[in-house]
Amino acid sequence: MLRNFLIGGVKFRPREDIPDLSGRVILVTGGNSGLGLETIRQLVQHKPARIYLAARSAAKADEAIKQLQKSQPGAGELPISHLSLDLSSFDSIKSAVATFKKAETRLDILINNAGIMMVPEGLTKDGYEIQLGTNHLGHALLTQLLLPTLQATTKLNPDVRVVTLSSGSESFGPKTLYPVESFKSTMPKFSTQHRYAISKAANLHYSSAMAQRYKEIRFVCVHPGSVLTNLADTVMKNEGVLFKAFLIAYTVMFITKPEQGALNQLWASVSPDAVSGEFYHPVGLAGKGSHHVKNMKEQEQLWDWTQEELKAHL
Repeated sequence: MLRNFLIGGVKFRPREDIPDLSGRVILVTGGNSGLGLETIRQLVQHKPARIYLAARSAAKADEAIKQLQKSQPGAGELPISHLSLDLSSFDSIKSAVATFKKAETRLDILINNAGIMMVPEGLTKDGYEIQLGTNHLGHALLTQLLLPTLQATTKLNPDVRVVTLSSGSESFGPKTLYPVESFKSTMPKFSTQHRYAISKAANLHYSSAMAQRYKEIRFVCVHPGSVLTNLADTVMKNEGVLFKAFLIAYTVMFITKPEQGALNQLWASVSPDAVSGEFYHPVGLAGKGSHHVKNMKEQEQLWDWTQEELKAHL
């Protein structure tokens, strides 16, 4: 199938190549389905102390944990806990971090996996464009609030990581990538594709900016490839007939399953070859992003705007 050509790069076999994770604490956002669920499925086989499955819905999280338990018979009770988290709400993020800190004093791997894609116009609970606010600002605040715990963990483990999912769609943004004056609106003059691309470019720029400022932690950003997840359901509900027909044809030819799509973020979470500040296409391929990836002017514009918006919440 043509889809096999979309996953290239290094050969990564989770069962063999993920090392022993004894003692490690891991947090995965959006862990109840798709790439997040598959990431947890693979990591939990390597004996971490605890994995936190961060998701909005307790019912969906509990069902996901039951699925994981059934998929590994004889393994005993898996060390997976639900952490209530809505990335479109700063209050929810702050509450989630407070809950996490009550339970844990370390965090070895943070995987910023959750996201929404090409949804209709909307705002987060704090008044930001819904895709930018959820995909970028939500994860930025979460990462910043967990930063002291991540830094403290480097005294126990010299290889602490933050892995953030971007997308190849980062290349499809508008000519002016960051129209920051519009970010506190539904951005009606921009297509949903442009709004999504902005949020994904923001993911990679913020990860790179964090890597430059906090060198004791490894910040890695990844594009998972074209993957069939529940995000595609949203697109199908909100696009026209011709686009749906195109998407169905594209899916048949090119889309990979979560088992393959999760390989890049798993690789970035454990491989000694993953370089802090880089953006990788699957699997472990650097230098494949658009001209935005190394645009320091755009990166610093995004960093400055983000830090100004978040300062009241840090």
